[in-house]
Amino acid sequence: MISAFKQNSPSPSKVVSPLTQRSSLIKSFYLAAVRLDRFGFAMLRLGLVVVLCWIGGLKAANYEAEGIVPFAANSPLMSFFYHYPGPEYREQNPAGGLNIANHEWNVRNATYVFSYGLGCVIVGLGLLIALHPLLPQVAAVGSFLVILMALTTLSFLVTTPEAWVSGPGTTVHGFPFLATPGLVLIKDSIMLGAAILTMADSAKIYLRRGY
Repeated sequence: MISAFKQNSPSPSKVVSPLTQRSSLIKSFYLAAVRLDRFGFAMLRLGLVVVLCWIGGLKAANYEAEGIVPFAANSPLMSFFYHYPGPEYREQNPAGGLNIANHEWNVRNATYVFSYGLGCVIVGLGLLIALHPLLPQVAAVGSFLVILMALTTLSFLVTTPEAWVSGPGTTVHGFPFLATPGLVLIKDSIMLGAAILTMADSAKIYLRRGY
């Protein structure tokens, strides 16, 4: 009887403490996370392609073309694309709206022509990155160009006054208080990081294939 009891009783070495169980669960979580790295890269690349093609396609919409005027007009890298040296930002129509006078002003300013061209470039970058499974070397170049684009966009934080809270009646102003345009711009830091990672990944795959 005593012998049977001893056989059924767990030995001290087999008793698992709650702390050990918790540690095992945490380790299992991290092991599962490690196995998601390739899936994560695929989702990151897919996200870049979707965002670039979507945003690039929207550049054909008048409201989107008018919305980028303050950024491009104040940038020494892009202001020469417009006919007027200092576009008046009140010429922007509300999203989906149409004011004939504002529209005609933007036509004369080449607002729409510039936006259409920019949209084609952005969509093209998305398509280059989408070629990763077939031509990783081309995708790496596409990601590199997105890095340059993201850096250009982030430079608007310096050149665009509307990026920061300012004006009469405001209790805060300037750095680090981003206004709505600035909040839109700062998100490109995420795109910058994504482009760096996808460029490195595409280059690694290209070299592994023995080219």
